Formats: sequence, C-alpha cells, structure tokens
Amino acid sequence: MTKNSDGGDQAAETYDYIIVGAGSAGCVLGNRLSEDPRTTVLLLEAGGPDRNPFIHIPAGFAKTLDDARVNWCYATEPEPESGNRAIHFPRGKVLGGSSSINGHLYVRGQRQDFDHWAQLGNRGWSYDDVLPYFKKSENREGGGDAYHGAGGPLQVADIRERHPVSDAFMAAAEHLGVPRNPDYNGAEQEGVGYFQQCMANGRRSSAATAFLKPARRRPNLRIVTRALASRISLDGRRATGVVYRAAGRSLRARAGREVIVAGGAVNSPQLLQLSGIGSPDLLADLGIPVRQALPGVGSNFQDHYVARVSYRLRDVVTLNERSRGLRFLGELAKYAVFRRGLLALSVAHVGASVRSRPELESPDLQYVFMPASFEGGIAGGLDRFPGMSCGCWLHRPESRGSVTVISADPATAPAIRPGYLSAAADRETMVAGLKLARRFCQAPAFDPYRVAEVLPGAAVESDADWLDYARRNGSTVYHAVGTCKMGGDPLAVVDDRLRVHGLDGLRVVDASIMPTLVSANTNAAVIMIAEKAADMIKGG
Repeated sequence: MTKNSDGGDQAAETYDYIIVGAGSAGCVLGNRLSEDPRTTVLLLEAGGPDRNPFIHIPAGFAKTLDDARVNWCYATEPEPESGNRAIHFPRGKVLGGSSSINGHLYVRGQRQDFDHWAQLGNRGWSYDDVLPYFKKSENREGGGDAYHGAGGPLQVADIRERHPVSDAFMAAAEHLGVPRNPDYNGAEQEGVGYFQQCMANGRRSSAATAFLKPARRRPNLRIVTRALASRISLDGRRATGVVYRAAGRSLRARAGREVIVAGGAVNSPQLLQLSGIGSPDLLADLGIPVRQALPGVGSNFQDHYVARVSYRLRDVVTLNERSRGLRFLGELAKYAVFRRGLLALSVAHVGASVRSRPELESPDLQYVFMPASFEGGIAGGLDRFPGMSCGCWLHRPESRGSVTVISADPATAPAIRPGYLSAAADRETMVAGLKLARRFCQAPAFDPYRVAEVLPGAAVESDADWLDYARRNGSTVYHAVGTCKMGGDPLAVVDDRLRVHGLDGLRVVDASIMPTLVSANTNAAVIMIAEKAADMIKGG
C-alpha cells in the first residue's frame, strides 16, 4: 500500500477500494472484494468490534435495541400521522451493522418485488436475476434446492422450538383461509408458517460472523473500527478517497479504483450530503459546497410501520414467564448446555403473508406472531403476565419520507422524517390489517388460552379508533430503504450498476438503493444486493 500526501494529520494510504460502513452490505463487500489477493481493500466502520455477548445470543437483540455502544439510537422527527411522537429508531453501529442487532429473521420477499425493480428500468434486477445471489450467500440447514443455497457463508436454519400458542395461530390463520406455507422463501411467499433464522448452533449468524470473520486475516483487507467518515474526497467528477476521524485525528485514505458507500438508508445519504452530493437548496442552507446536484439524495425513504394486538392468556406458559425468576435460570442452563430454549429464539415465531382483499394479485400484509407480549406493544420488555402478540405491517407502503443532514458536522444525527401513514391507502390497509389480526386472535383455536385483549382493548371498534391506535402505538420494524434509490428518473441517485449519477469511482451498495421496499424483512435482500454488486465491481 503506497503512501501519498493528501493533507490531514498524516500521509494518505492508497487502496483499490474503500468501503464506508461494515454493516450487512459492507461485510459482504469486504469479503468478496478481498478474495483476489492482488486487490487492496479498506473497510471503515463508525462503531466498534462485535464483542458484545448480547449480539451473539439470539434473544440478546432486546438488550441491544437501545444500547449506544452498538446502536446509533436515532429518533424520528415527530409527525402528525404517527401521533406527533419521536419514535426510537435503532441502527447498528458495530461490525455487522444492523445484522448484529436485528431479530435475525431470514425473509427475502416476493418475486414481484424484484420484477418491479426491473420494470422500472433497472436491468439485471428481476427475481430470476437476483435468485442466484440469494442462493450464493446462503447455507441452508438441510441442504440446497431450486430456491436455497448450500455452502454459502450465511447460516439459515428453521426455528427449532415449536409452541402450542404458535401452533394455534397457524390453525387460526388456516381457519380464516390462509394456507400453510412451510417455505415462504421458496416458490411463493403467501401463507403462514414458522420463520427461518440467520443462526447456527444457537448463535446469531450476522454479516460480520458470516462474511467478515473468515476474511479478517487476509493481508489485503484492512478493517478500521471507530472510524467516522466525514466526507468523500472528489477531484472534479471523480471520487478519490475518504476523509474520516479515528483515534481523535482527521485522516485520509485514497481510492485507486472506487469508493463504495455502504452506510445504510440513514448514513449513506448523510455522507453523500456532507460531501456536497444532494439537493442544492439543502446544501446551500448548511454552507456545504455543491459538488453534484442530485435532489433525490435522502428522499424516497420507506419503512415498515408495525402495530400490534396483544392478549392475556391462561393455562399455558408463554415467553413472558420464561423470561423471569426460576424459569429464566432454567433457560440460562438450557442455552448453556444445548444452545436451545428462550435465549435461542428470535423476535417472532410465526409469520404470515396475507391479502387484505381477495382481488389483489399478491399479499400486501405481513404478520409476525409471538407467544409473548410486549409492554406497550413495542418490542422490548415483556409483560408480567402470560401473553401473546400479533404484529401487522404493510408489505409495500405508499408513504414516503426523507433523511436530511441538519449540520455540516458528521457527528450530528440527520433528521429522519419517515412519513409513516401519510398515504391514505396505507391508513386504510393498516386498519384492515389490524382488524384481521384481531380476527386471528379471536379464532376458535385460541379458545383454550385466550382471556382478554390487552391492546388495543375491546373499546377500539371503529375504523377511526383503529387508526388512532395505530398512530399512537406503532413503531418502526427497522426496515428503512430507498434514500439513494436506483433508477433513471430525476430522483434516482444510482444507476442499475449502483454507480452514483454524474460521478466516477463512486457507488452506493446497501438498502438505500432499493427503489421500492421489499415485502419482507430487509437483511436478506441487502446481502443479496452486496453479493451482486461485488460481481459488478469485479467485472468493471
């Protein structure tokens, strides 16, 4: 690695590729681009190493949701349609990014999601185009098939523990016409079934453990943690490197081939804007010189907004009781010896993809069910009584929001305005979805267990009541995308090879490039995007 003077506190080192962000996409890229020993790669991560034990214990996600040691702990701007609340907005700030703190569910989305990307003019992004990259990354428990991979870095397993209340939910869904689907990542997503997890031997399989750990000893890959990117260096229309802060110093690194921004749907538009790439009006207001006018940077924000119904139960032990007292001590022992039990579970047991109206071509609602209930209906602390909960969100919301810098200081969090429920169609579908969630929970299959509805409660009956409840009690499901979208329209930021419009040597590779939100938890699709991008980059 040659050294060249480029200002800052010391001479700048030169690498072929600089990747900003060691989240799901950055870890994949770090691995794949350093496979060639002749290629040098610098991977910068604002957070620290993934040593926190709660990262690797699957149920530990609840402890990382508000832990600033591994989490940016953002908050949204208060907005009327979501109750004028500042909603807690976790994002991973650690090796592995959000894959180190999420609920580790493995959900790809529907064929139509990716075909729609291609129909928007993004060549090479149809379902048939991206399926090989889903398979490439995956090591499916039980082996591969037409839809699943074997031998890939990411470990994907079925949930090992069944629960009578979860089985009752599947029976309730069937009673209401929802078919059982043992593999929602297979031929069709529609139906109800137990989730698949990113897990191996009772431990989380994050992007860091799956992709980065095997590559860390390569001499051509350098990983720098606690390195906060300040801006991308530009020479005319070409990205030439990155300025970042680490160990109290301002440092520079030069990129011989490309700078790849992989900070996610919040941090990627923030870095572009700090670098003078974005809306001229926004940048002018902050005194940031405009280097490339791209008004779409930070716009097109999309996310899944979830609200839950929950019930008090009887005559069954739920996860609520297993998380406390002597039962919890037993769970600790079970996990220590067998890597099973409460601590090996994810944020949800059973999922269902459902149509809110029979005339729809594909499901538009996703449900997540758990034999547990959360205090206030928001994932985190469990209720102190036996309970169950059923969360609901729209697969493909029409509401749009934004992410914008409010300061030229990279340490200042950007403003996140998600626009939840701002589209009338989303409000109507959310109400329909929550009413269906109640029907699921009041089906005969739950008669042996059900005591009473806790949230929202029997007093909520009218559509207006349901909408008010959703506004006051909904929250993010951490599936933010779209803020550097792929395409050729005036608000597109990257082309279909993920190159930033109007600039050379600069790409964005992460959830922010999705033109529309997938009908799924987003981590699997982000890993796929990075696998595909790595081949694009290697191909020139």
